[in-house]
Amino acid sequence: MTGNSFDLKNDYPKISIIIVTLNVADVIQNCLNSIYQQQYPAIEIVLMDGGSTDGTVAILAANDDKIACWRSEKDGGIYEAMNKALDHITGDWVYFLGADDTLFNEFSELAFQVRDKSIIYYGNVLMDGKKFRGKVSAYQHSKSAICHQAIIYPKQVFDKYRFNTKYRISADHELNMRAWKDKDFTFQYTDLTIANFNHTGVSSLNLDQDLEKDKAKLILKNHGVGNWIRFSFRQLKGTLFPKKNKKSSSI
Repeated sequence: MTGNSFDLKNDYPKISIIIVTLNVADVIQNCLNSIYQQQYPAIEIVLMDGGSTDGTVAILAANDDKIACWRSEKDGGIYEAMNKALDHITGDWVYFLGADDTLFNEFSELAFQVRDKSIIYYGNVLMDGKKFRGKVSAYQHSKSAICHQAIIYPKQVFDKYRFNTKYRISADHELNMRAWKDKDFTFQYTDLTIANFNHTGVSSLNLDQDLEKDKAKLILKNHGVGNWIRFSFRQLKGTLFPKKNKKSSSI
């Protein structure tokens, strides 16, 4: 179903906010309200629901005039739904928001800064009451993701790439690894905390086992030999000395 984007202004680049939902009637209105309250004037919402049965669809219908495009139908998981949503965006920029997350006013501050379509802009999120995670180095990024809700992407990223649905929990990290390697794009950090991230979701509580199995070769491919050697050494150290290296994944 489609409605109209709200308060679009031609003199600002449009940001498409993608939300994927499934049985989130208890949280989705708060999420939407946090978007409606943004000062940035050129936002559209594209929402893919996986066939909710709990009242979510009725809430979406009640917000139809503020959602540019929404559909409710079965899908193959979070990243398949995100890939589908990308086919419906009309914005110059793309942002992904969880149904149980909310935007802060600093989202608009960052949105007003995005201009260079070769830059992937990222800030921080608030996770479990703490700011996460600051500027990341290539090695830090090779090991663990920038929070998806901290990033505003130029649409060109998704003209070139889509999420690999093999990675059912962390496909955003694998896509970011490809973008990190791509000479057409650079990641730029700004110290703004743009969203409250719900740390109790699937991606926070579970490892993507397929990504973990492939991580070493993905690092070698996308982050180079030096970062691969460093990562492999840390893995080996963790295997040989597990009790002394419990926090190796955060190093």
